Amino acid sequence: MSTHLPGTRPDPDKVLVDIADYVLNFQGAPRSSFETARYCLIDALGCGLDALNYPACTKLLGPIIPGTVVPNGARVPGTGFALDPVLAAFNIGTLIRWLDFNDTWLAAEWGHPSDNLGGILATADWLSRTRVASGQAPLQMQQVLEAMIKAYEIQGVLALENSFNRVGLDHVVLVKVATAAVCTWLMGGGREQIINAVSQAFVDGQPLRAYRHTPNTGSRKSWAGGDASARGVLLALFSIKGEMGYPSVLTARTWGFYDVLFGGQGFSVPRPYANYVIENVLFKISFPAEFHAQTAVECAVRLHAQVSGRLAAIDRIVIRTHESALRIIDKRGPLHNPADRDHCLQYMVAFALINGRLTAEAYEDEAAADPRIDALRARIEVIEETAFSKDYLDPEKRSIANAMQVFFADGSRTAELVSEYPLGHRRRRVEGIPVLIEKFRNHLARRFPVGQQEAILKSSLDLEGLGTLPVNDYLGQYVA
Repeated sequence: MSTHLPGTRPDPDKVLVDIADYVLNFQGAPRSSFETARYCLIDALGCGLDALNYPACTKLLGPIIPGTVVPNGARVPGTGFALDPVLAAFNIGTLIRWLDFNDTWLAAEWGHPSDNLGGILATADWLSRTRVASGQAPLQMQQVLEAMIKAYEIQGVLALENSFNRVGLDHVVLVKVATAAVCTWLMGGGREQIINAVSQAFVDGQPLRAYRHTPNTGSRKSWAGGDASARGVLLALFSIKGEMGYPSVLTARTWGFYDVLFGGQGFSVPRPYANYVIENVLFKISFPAEFHAQTAVECAVRLHAQVSGRLAAIDRIVIRTHESALRIIDKRGPLHNPADRDHCLQYMVAFALINGRLTAEAYEDEAAADPRIDALRARIEVIEETAFSKDYLDPEKRSIANAMQVFFADGSRTAELVSEYPLGHRRRRVEGIPVLIEKFRNHLARRFPVGQQEAILKSSLDLEGLGTLPVNDYLGQYVA
């Protein structure tokens, strides 16, 4: 038997090269892409500020060793922390993701592109403060917005037809890949360095989805995005220092990503990288809830007035939904913690039917102690509607449809409500943006005095002014 192995290193895999070339040779994007990136930025930061109200989140923040001082450290919004860029990326990313209220991308793979903001903001702020300290010009927020467009595109395009969840891997692998690419660029890296950083992201051991699913659902799902983005920053720093890459990390026989983790199947990249994802990203405007449930909760809130006085008389509640919702949030049996509850379709619907609303507090133990919730959960039937599943994957629709009808023991019933596109969908963007801005205002008001709120709003809502603002000045406004 021959044991001959090739002695020459191969050329880099095409997937790695295409990412690097896109990041370096970005052809720009229309104003609408930068406007949407700006809305993604303020929405994510607002979600992060609100997460500071939850001790389960804040216990993870700050320096590893209390009292550590980092010269020119990156700021963590809403706090007084100044940290190294890797730890700052974890802190910022964890805040943004904690309440499951930041933007979303749904395709063959699911994910949250604003998870990359942990790495992008930490890197850009640290670089800016370091440059100012040495008498150089800081980065501007325009570069942050451009990095966001690129990171969203890399994560989102790779998610279009490649299902990591079906092989048991968590979607945050794509956060690590995208963050590594754009943060290497922010640091001044060239083509080889970007390729090396991205290859390192793929060669890493990848996280399992166990922490998102019964019986192990837990709070790691709320810091996994921050963890991935922080790892991307670390790999970018290594590559900038000259650490080598692994050119055939994806395609190497036996030892490569495709053979080890993807059943031998290569990635499908159905469209060139441009600005498709940022233009079609989904905002969570109405509810801090797993996105596949957004339209179901909309229906439940609308039905609240008809059923709240007849809860004991409900015989069953029928939800028609799409296949991805069945796979990720159709849960029966005990729910053990907030992370379990905010990924349970039946819990979210039951709470909204009872209370006419769904807030982050709805998942806490005190709210979950209401016995009416589990009583309603037991009467909810969830079935797949194949037309909804088809439209979910249709690139021209990207619907996230749910339909709901309540049946009573006396034979009466409500009309069936159908909602195909949630408020944060591109098809409802004009309707949704004013609500998104109000959501941001509310998050600011819960954290800062009036003068600080107004300064942040003024700089955030002026697109041209925001673009020219130094990154350190913008983030400095969020220091508590």
